[in-house]
Amino acid sequence: MARIELSGIQKKWGTVWGVRDVNLDIADEELVVFLGPSGCGKTTTMRMIAGLEDPTQGDIHMDGELMNDIDARDRDVAMVFQGYALYPNMTIYENIRFPLRMRRVPKSDHDRLVRDAAALVELEDYLDRKPSALSGGQRQRAALARAIVRQPQVFLMDEPLSNLDAKLRQLMRVQIKHLQRQLKITTVYVTHDQIEAMTLADRIVVMEGGLIQQIGTPDDIYNDPANTFVAGFIGSPPMNLIQGTVSNSTFTAEGLSVPGLPVDGDRAVTLGVRPEDCHIAAGNAHLEGEVYGVEPTGDITYLTIMAGKKLIEVKADRDYRAELGARQSVAFDPSRIYVFDTETGARMR
Repeated sequence: MARIELSGIQKKWGTVWGVRDVNLDIADEELVVFLGPSGCGKTTTMRMIAGLEDPTQGDIHMDGELMNDIDARDRDVAMVFQGYALYPNMTIYENIRFPLRMRRVPKSDHDRLVRDAAALVELEDYLDRKPSALSGGQRQRAALARAIVRQPQVFLMDEPLSNLDAKLRQLMRVQIKHLQRQLKITTVYVTHDQIEAMTLADRIVVMEGGLIQQIGTPDDIYNDPANTFVAGFIGSPPMNLIQGTVSNSTFTAEGLSVPGLPVDGDRAVTLGVRPEDCHIAAGNAHLEGEVYGVEPTGDITYLTIMAGKKLIEVKADRDYRAELGARQSVAFDPSRIYVFDTETGARMR
């Protein structure tokens, strides 16, 4: 299939930066997810890979061939969009077939290729229907089949599940990952949903402000965040980030004291701890505060503690209950505490 190399990629419109100094090597058959909030540069980067945007600076290679001056139609990539982009006046069969007609694939091969692609996404019984007669999930599967039928070197997927409800998104995530493994096609996937990124990716590229903040496997990104942005963006609920000071290796903030931190000198730092690494304590607690919220979800209870003016999220046992305003003590797992430089946001190791 294809290896993609991005070297010093930048995109600028006038004085506005879209992407800055992106360097990335995507291996053949790898599924890489660009993750970040709106406006972070992830879609712009993908559009430059597709040839829909020209980089202001830098080079894009596919299997060693420079792509900068190659038209989008000649890059052998297939895109799947958030809005399906199906032709409403065509049947699903004709929608899937359309790329074959555009690429002048011999007509004798069309029926086999269309039906093979439809079978991969379980749409064989819907080929004679028009998009308006299909559910959202079925239309997204039709869009996938239209990309699959081309047998491209690269799949590019731009937030393809955003229009689906939660149950369909979960189902489609499983189907997309299964298809990608089955077809062994290099895939670039763009999303702002960290659950999609964590469940789909071989590697995640976290972006903010046009810059890559961190690249790593889902486990790397979750367990070893490079800075406060990554720490606060990944996780549901995200990591608790508490600003305070360290003196004599003890971190203090309002309602909070954590001794034994490996930080030299006296300085302002941000302490990070994930909700699942906090637990209700009877004594010797790191944090004291008032119960601000209790949210039972069946398998777990989400507890929110107000410590001073800071809300701290805790994952408690499924049976935990407390009255709002009650005093509660919380202890942290010492081995799962993170420390960040407050000024720069960078991880202190």
